[in-house]
Amino acid sequence: MISGKEEMLTMFDKWHFTKTGVMIFGIITILSSILILHPIRFLWGNFIMAASILLIICLHLINKDLKGVVIELPFFFLNLVIIYLQHPLGRE
Repeated sequence: MISGKEEMLTMFDKWHFTKTGVMIFGIITILSSILILHPIRFLWGNFIMAASILLIICLHLINKDLKGVVIELPFFFLNLVIIYLQHPLGRE
C-alpha cells in the first residue's frame, strides 16, 4: 500500500481513495502490525487492525460487493479470536 502500486490504487479507487489516502492507510496497517508484536501494545494494535478490516468491510457493503465482504470476514473474526486469546508472551 505504501509503494502505491497500480493494482492497489485501482482497488481503492472505487472507494475514492487518493494515492495519499492509500499510503496513509498502509502506514496505519504497518503501525498496527508493529504494535501487535509487543505484549504491552498488543491490544491496541489488534483494535486498530480490526477497525481497518471493518472499514474495508463497510466499504464493500456500500458498493454492494458481497464477495468482498465474505473474503474479509475471516480476517476480521481471526483478529477478534486473537484479541480473545491475548499475546502468548504477555501471560504471567
